[in-house]
Amino acid sequence: MEIKSSRFVTSMSDYSAPPEGFGQIAMCGRSNVGKSSLINCLCRRSKLAKVGASPGKTRLINIFAINEGKDPFFLVDLPGYGFAKADKQEIARWGVMMDKYFADCESLKGVVHVVDIRHEPTKDDIRMNVFLRQCGIPFVVAVSKADKVSRGSRQKYLAPILRTLQVQPWQTVVFSAEDETGREELLSQIEKMLFAGD
Repeated sequence: MEIKSSRFVTSMSDYSAPPEGFGQIAMCGRSNVGKSSLINCLCRRSKLAKVGASPGKTRLINIFAINEGKDPFFLVDLPGYGFAKADKQEIARWGVMMDKYFADCESLKGVVHVVDIRHEPTKDDIRMNVFLRQCGIPFVVAVSKADKVSRGSRQKYLAPILRTLQVQPWQTVVFSAEDETGREELLSQIEKMLFAGD
């Protein structure tokens, strides 16, 4: 699979289906895990998704239209969870926004669950992973920021992620937005989720 076109469609605080009936692939992960950089890397557009220097940049559901000519779909950048500096009211609002998205999005085909290779999954990461399993939502774990550790040590960092999230190696993609490590593999996984059963 290759991404030949991409454009920002809209941001929304309260999910309503975009006008075109495309399948959706959602990106989820904790704040500052690199979701926006991952989207920019997949689309090879450095400023498509806004990247923040501080956690909590994505506070809305951001929707991007991909490959509108042939085999179109939406990439959906969901607000990051686990942002410690947000007040309780804001955290609750994000929770409602996320719940509504997963409850109301009938065209969701799969989720890219992004975690940082340098850190063991947080309680929020585990909750997200359990939620996806319980809902029967297809997912792949993108282990981001692989460029921050040496190639030789990646397996050491990957092991506790696999163990904590109870996923197999083939359910994960080691990824770096800096050098495009894992880009083709992740696109292949997204394609499988989009067109499963076709």
